[in-house]
Amino acid sequence: MTGKTAIITGANTGLGFECARHLLASDPGWHVVLAVRDTERGADAAARLGCPGRTTVGEIDLASLRSVRRFAEALPHLGLPPLHALVCNAGLQLVTGTQTTADGYEMTFGVNHLGHFALTAHIFDTLAAPARIVVVSSGTHDPQRFTGMPAPQYNSAEQLLRPPPGGLTGAEGRRRYTTSKLCNMLFSYELDRRLGHGSRGITVNAFDPGLMPGSGLARGYSPGQRLAWRLLMPAMRVLPNVNSTRRSGVNLAALVTDPDLADVTGAYFEGTRRIPSSRDSYDAGKAADLWQTSERLVSADH
Repeated sequence: MTGKTAIITGANTGLGFECARHLLASDPGWHVVLAVRDTERGADAAARLGCPGRTTVGEIDLASLRSVRRFAEALPHLGLPPLHALVCNAGLQLVTGTQTTADGYEMTFGVNHLGHFALTAHIFDTLAAPARIVVVSSGTHDPQRFTGMPAPQYNSAEQLLRPPPGGLTGAEGRRRYTTSKLCNMLFSYELDRRLGHGSRGITVNAFDPGLMPGSGLARGYSPGQRLAWRLLMPAMRVLPNVNSTRRSGVNLAALVTDPDLADVTGAYFEGTRRIPSSRDSYDAGKAADLWQTSERLVSADH
């Protein structure tokens, strides 16, 4: 039996997979739960990681609050080592159409924020201190940074629960994405406040992996947009904060394992650098609104 467990959402590919790879390589005491929607792809990822006995595939659909709850309820019965880390990594970006979660909420908000909020709430009592929670956000949450994406627009969580009339346009779809990444920041900071800034032995930090050409985030794009992404994005690696998924996976895993970060909480990292986040991300009123609405939605699932 190994000594400690980490849950990584979306760990069958991209950033989550690379985080799992480096976490397993960092210390033979880690056991990683690949929390994925498609368990067949999860099993394939576990095989590619090559650490039999140290990986478990768990089925979770972040677009279904019932699925998230079932994942959390099953966790204590898997015979795993104590849970010391949660990496909220999975995400998606939709640019057109009208897609909703199983519970009827706009898909971008439902997966990128609400599913992870629910997961954190349901597994919180399973965490064994010292523990670390890492939430993957994005530099696109900050309108002061040049990312080529529309600035996020957060007025209230209630306004984000439904797709706009007529569905998403390209610009509005990307704005919903950047707003969901702002929600990740608001959630991280509010969770840290509610945990007494590390006083309970649980740290909470947010992470910007940068632009990753091989991440698969463009899977919601049109065929032409996906082709452009595949052909042009690799050439952008010479620009600041453009990384391979492997490099960003190393950096993300470090937020779980680096002993120098054991007491760091309520922080935002661009790769390995601790930096300020956007002005709105520190808005305690927005954070409280997001928390209260999310808590109500998750409680209503019971």
